[in-house]
Amino acid sequence: MEPEPIDAVAAVVSASGIAGRRSRDLIMALAGGSATLDDLVRDHAVPRRTAEAILRAAGADLRSERGRVSLEPSIRQRYLERFAVAAEADVTGMAELIAGAPRPDQALDHVSATAGTAERRARWLARTYDLTGARLVCIGDHDLTSLAVRKALPGTEVTVVDVDERLLEYIDGQGAGIACYHADLRFGLPPAVAGTADVIFTDPPYTPEGVQLFLGRGAQALRDRTNGRLVMAYGFSPLTPALGLKVQRAVLDLDLVIEAMLPAFNRYHGAQAVGSASDLYVCRPTTHTWQVLDRRLDKLAGSANIYTHGEQSLEARTPMSQAARGPARILGGGPLPADELTVDLAGDPGPWLARVLLALNVPRVTLLVANNHPDLRDESAQAALRELVGAKYDLRLRRSTPGPKQATVEAVLRPAEGVAGWLLTHVHGKIGNVLRDALIRADPSLTRAAAQERAAELVGRPEYLDARLIDLPRHLVVPLLKA
Repeated sequence: MEPEPIDAVAAVVSASGIAGRRSRDLIMALAGGSATLDDLVRDHAVPRRTAEAILRAAGADLRSERGRVSLEPSIRQRYLERFAVAAEADVTGMAELIAGAPRPDQALDHVSATAGTAERRARWLARTYDLTGARLVCIGDHDLTSLAVRKALPGTEVTVVDVDERLLEYIDGQGAGIACYHADLRFGLPPAVAGTADVIFTDPPYTPEGVQLFLGRGAQALRDRTNGRLVMAYGFSPLTPALGLKVQRAVLDLDLVIEAMLPAFNRYHGAQAVGSASDLYVCRPTTHTWQVLDRRLDKLAGSANIYTHGEQSLEARTPMSQAARGPARILGGGPLPADELTVDLAGDPGPWLARVLLALNVPRVTLLVANNHPDLRDESAQAALRELVGAKYDLRLRRSTPGPKQATVEAVLRPAEGVAGWLLTHVHGKIGNVLRDALIRADPSLTRAAAQERAAELVGRPEYLDARLIDLPRHLVVPLLKA
């Protein structure tokens, strides 16, 4: 049975993914009046082949007169209802949200975009792409672009991946239904995020290595490898065009095509070396992207210094590269088999210590960190670390050991007792499955179905059931362990 013309038209639009916005506008023009094929192509910047495919699919629903086509009056309302673009909601109010957010981490080279920039990004995405029902993944989001997009387009699913625990807790606390994942991108992308995105947004470190890493992880997150887009903020000083050339070469080295560049689109509080502004790049993958992507990322993984300032900058390449090798093996893969292990975390920007303790199931672990490490600097921080991993490891925290600028964390594995202990020793499995099995171990009378239902209740949000515990922000892990 042949599909109705309107369904055939919908199939053509759907085949364009998020790029179907222009096709929708073309259909709205047919519903509002008549036009020639040349008009449709020129007015809506749609390839002629796509315009012809829409007209061919519409078939009997069209009327043609003297080379001009339009929809039959009797069918226009159905097309208007089917293909109308969702109205853009009010996206103001970002200034208050940004004012309440955690201060940018200078060690991670963050500079905040203005509230107007966050709002402008959301409006531009809403007006450029067909995002209703699509998923945006923000690779890093200290500018809160995720919240701005949810304001503008409540029907768009949004995911944030960031290394800053404070930021993830803040975004999650806004109740916008945004899925939040923790990741140091040098060690990989959370598996639950891979292959889920229709469009990526990132404002990466402005180095060739940083841009290539963030765009590369963004490409790994795309599910639509044909129509997906990677939208990036990047700027360089007009006094140093050679740096801009290096970064653009890093983009092209991923075999991404730069589809568009909007000059000075983004404005910042700071970053005066680049005029407190950056351009908006629109990139899309080619068939060759997937042939080179893993190889390019392997060169950056673990040992890459990607920032422009501080201990993790390019200037600190040697010490950072050496310090990152240990955690890269642990956090970039699965469980590490060993009876006793010493890990140098001297280059830890903050989150590595807790994540390494979550990742390992080694009977005895010694971890070397800076004496002023965020998880050791006071009693409350130390108590929070013990609360996180206490069901798996007994910790001995030795400040100023072996030297005045160093600290040692000694961890001894405990027997895996209870549901929390089982979860912490299986952090690389899908939470829904691991929690289901843990509940059955605790109560053998539970059926798999009942345990699965209970696991879903404990996790609370269905998108996290297929995630790994090690990829959840700490503010979500601790309540789950307590529950």
